[in-house]
Amino acid sequence: MRIATWNVNSLNARLPRVEEWIDYARPDVLCMQETKLADAAFPSMAFSALGYEVASHGDGRWNGVAIASRVGLEDVARGFEGPADDQGARLVAATCGGVRVHSVYVPNGREVPGEHYDAKLAWYDELLAYLERTSKPTDKVAVCGDFNVAPDDRDVWDPAAMVGSTHVTGPERDRLRALEEWGLVDAFRLCYAQDQLFSWWDYRAGNFHKHMGLRIDLVMVSRPLAEGVTYAVIDRNARKGKQPSDHAPVLVDIDI
Repeated sequence: MRIATWNVNSLNARLPRVEEWIDYARPDVLCMQETKLADAAFPSMAFSALGYEVASHGDGRWNGVAIASRVGLEDVARGFEGPADDQGARLVAATCGGVRVHSVYVPNGREVPGEHYDAKLAWYDELLAYLERTSKPTDKVAVCGDFNVAPDDRDVWDPAAMVGSTHVTGPERDRLRALEEWGLVDAFRLCYAQDQLFSWWDYRAGNFHKHMGLRIDLVMVSRPLAEGVTYAVIDRNARKGKQPSDHAPVLVDIDI
């Protein structure tokens, strides 16, 4: 199974690029974030024409998440059904080809310290509680999306430049570690150990061309899936060209 995640930064603006990418990358499951579309406005027919069923969760303003699958899409769930949902449409889950797939868009956190940063940590806590409530580490589980945390300093273009900023603080990384302790594995790191491999580059100041980025888009899988990971890539080509998203898609192949 080929599972991919991509923060498309407005599906309305990026749909032709997404269609083009799907046509050549052919993921079995694509998790998307920042769709910025209400469910009623989601372009389901465009995905159907490509052979995909879609589950979306969006309110039409900001945020918004979706799962597109060509291997089945069952038991769709949207949100936590709790206080963390006050932060917008940031979680959708579905069973695709026997794998419980989650598309997540973790809050940015904005400034450290601050109420948005505290809310980000609380959202992570709710995500962990949700997994504990709905899945077991021995299940086939994938949590994919924009985690808005660089797991390690090797995932940051210049750790010294990020001191005091969100995405790299101890409490944020601790929340990610808690997901790993529950049973999730960073699938990309099963294939690549080196540093300076990024999935997001700020639009400003030509950071993509200067190789000033962060790796914050992750495919986290339970150990039954991790044992079958055979390939992973961050598709930098999708970050190039006219009007790209500021994120590149991350793709993982799993022998299940």
